[in-house]
Amino acid sequence: MARIWAFGDDLDTDQIVPGRYAPYMTGEHPARYAFVERRPEFAGAVREGDVLTAGLNFGCGSSREYATEALVGCRLAAIVARSFARIFYRNAINLGLPLFEAPFAGDLPDGAEAEFDREASRLVVDGHTYQLQPLPPFQREIIDAGGLVPYIRAHGRFPGTRALQDLDTSESGAVAGHVREAVR
Repeated sequence: MARIWAFGDDLDTDQIVPGRYAPYMTGEHPARYAFVERRPEFAGAVREGDVLTAGLNFGCGSSREYATEALVGCRLAAIVARSFARIFYRNAINLGLPLFEAPFAGDLPDGAEAEFDREASRLVVDGHTYQLQPLPPFQREIIDAGGLVPYIRAHGRFPGTRALQDLDTSESGAVAGHVREAVR
């Protein structure tokens, strides 16, 4: 059974993975250092399918993508928070990590048993069912593909747009160069 890992408000990316544990400093995957100072037991105890919950402004601070990458590597089912920092939110979707905003998120008990159903946007905690706002279709597509780059590699386009080969010459020149560089 999955469980809840509850955190409070204003959890910044340096608390998720401190800068000295950045992959370019250690040569290791950042999941090993997730919450190494805030909750040292987390990286060794988190299980695939667990749900991280938090209060306001989760992921604030710098735009450290490796903080998000660490949580993806922990194989969380989702993060449910009252709100997310904008850059963290974008990084998470781009890396294929489902995020849900919910007013009750900061009130869920740490360690509680949980069942998460992403398709139904439903979280059951200690027998109580919480309905979450469904993800927009384009986000579901990105997450289902494992992130934005895998999505583009598979479809040759951004979600909701036409494939590069379907663009006329005036549209495709600038777009094609950027997309080709992004997916290399």
